[in-house]
Amino acid sequence: MTTTPSDPNTPLPGRPPIADLATWQAARDELLVREKAHTHEGDAIAAARRRLPMVEFDGTVEVVGADGPVPFLDLFQGRDELVVYKHMWWDGAPHQGQCEGCTVTAWHLKDPVYLNARGVSFAILTTGTWDEVAPFVEFMGYTQPWYSVRDVAEPVGGDMGYLTSFLRDGDRVFLTYSTTGRGTEPASGSFTLLDMTPYGRGEAWEDNPEGRPEGQGPCWYWRTDVDGNATWGPTGRPAPQWTRPGAGPETTLGRQGDHH
Repeated sequence: MTTTPSDPNTPLPGRPPIADLATWQAARDELLVREKAHTHEGDAIAAARRRLPMVEFDGTVEVVGADGPVPFLDLFQGRDELVVYKHMWWDGAPHQGQCEGCTVTAWHLKDPVYLNARGVSFAILTTGTWDEVAPFVEFMGYTQPWYSVRDVAEPVGGDMGYLTSFLRDGDRVFLTYSTTGRGTEPASGSFTLLDMTPYGRGEAWEDNPEGRPEGQGPCWYWRTDVDGNATWGPTGRPAPQWTRPGAGPETTLGRQGDHH
């Protein structure tokens, strides 16, 4: 049996066109102009962000961490700047039933060493009670400080799923910035890397080359089964949890209706 060699210039369905290196470089250089403009616009937005007004609030309000109740001021760890991520919490749900979206952010921010080196502290806040939060943090292997803000008013408590920045001036504390939704993506480097790949995130909303199979729903790969197959079914859990010691297959995800 013989086969006919494929024509190297034949387009592959749903994939970028095939070209020589010089043609690729010319297209890459053209895109680079747009990328640089995007970077410069991001710089300008960041400059405007640094000029936003700020809101003062009582920094003595107490949150609950590994050492019990502490004033919010303690989260600065003596530094002048603080970034927090507000992690959603589902009361009474097992570890695999906690928010997969918040897991994406928290997992990418496990070690704030570079923030600390710049003079910025980092913490995760959640509305869960500490007796539920503590074993979850231990199971996940998180080393960043976590605190319960149960029944604490905004801007420390309130809605979860936010990245928020604070400034300290002595004993005075100020809210300076907050973002949610896709505004939290910069904290998760995997999104940026996926956006560099030819298949992207594999989500239906993306603009892809003609012939590419339709993508799946947003966040489809955030939960997997024990074999690494993406699933939001009864055998799935937030993808990083499978790396945790003792994490076996599960048949319950907690309160399914609370996860969206």
